[in-house]
Amino acid sequence: MPVSMPNEYLVGKTGRVTGRVGPGTVGEVTIAIRGGSEAYFAHPYDGNEEILSGTQVVVVAVASPRTVYVTAFIL
Repeated sequence: MPVSMPNEYLVGKTGRVTGRVGPGTVGEVTIAIRGGSEAYFAHPYDGNEEILSGTQVVVVAVASPRTVYVTAFIL
């Protein structure tokens, strides 16, 4: 039987942009979870940030099971 995890589990996870994330667009990020990686639709958390493909991001909020809000991950 598959293990179900709450969506909030994604908050704080890091991933990589695979489709530009920006204002007024639906981007895509890949996040490593459950022993693999999964793609999620993504929006910029602040609403104005533009995050280019290849940029590392952190999940700040979860909008739905397959949609997250992200911001650029800066060390």
